[in-house]
Amino acid sequence: MEIKTAEFTISSAMLSQCPADTKPEYAFIGRSNVGKSSLINMLARNKKLAKTSATPGKTLLINHFIINREWYLVDLPGYGFAKRSKSEIARLDQMIRSYILGRDQLVNVFVLVDVRLEPQPIDIEFMNWLGLSSIAFSIVFTKADKLTPTKVKANVAAYEKKLLETWEELPPRFVTSSEKREGRDELLDYIESINKNIKNNG
Repeated sequence: MEIKTAEFTISSAMLSQCPADTKPEYAFIGRSNVGKSSLINMLARNKKLAKTSATPGKTLLINHFIINREWYLVDLPGYGFAKRSKSEIARLDQMIRSYILGRDQLVNVFVLVDVRLEPQPIDIEFMNWLGLSSIAFSIVFTKADKLTPTKVKANVAAYEKKLLETWEELPPRFVTSSEKREGRDELLDYIESINKNIKNNG
C-alpha cells in the first residue's frame, strides 16, 4: 500500500464524538513511551502527523487520522500511565475500553510492545482482555534498531513463549523500527489485505 494522503480528522474525548462514517479503523495502542507516535509518523511518512514527545502519556484523547480517504488510523491513549491521578487513569481507561468495545468500525487493534523489554504483565493483561472480548489484534514490536537482530529474535521468541502459556494460537506479529522504517511495508500490506477483504465481503 502506498500512503498518498494522511490527514488529522478529529480528537474525541468519548465514543459518541468519533467520526460518523463507516470506513474501517485501525487503532494503535501501547504502554506510555513505547514509540507510538513515531511509528504512526513513520507509517504515514509524515513526521508531524502524530505529536511525538519525550514525556510519556501525552495522548489523552482518541485521535483519528484519515488515510488515502479510505480508512482511519486511530491513535489511542497509552495504558500504564506515568504520573497521573487515579481519577484521570480511570477516565482514560474507560475511554479506551468504551471505544474498543463499542466502535463497530474498528477492525484491528495494533498493540505496541517495546522489543527491548521482557514480557510485561500489563501488556499481557491487555492482550488477554482483547482476546476475551473477541477483539482482533496484532502485536507490533517497536524499537528493533536498539538491539542486534539476534537479540530482537530472541526477545520476540520469549514473548511468544509467554503468550503460548495461555493462548492456543498467536496473533499476527510485526517487528518495526521507526528510525530505520523497518516493518512499514509489512504493516501497511496487512492493513490493505484486511481492507480488500472487507470490500469483497461487503
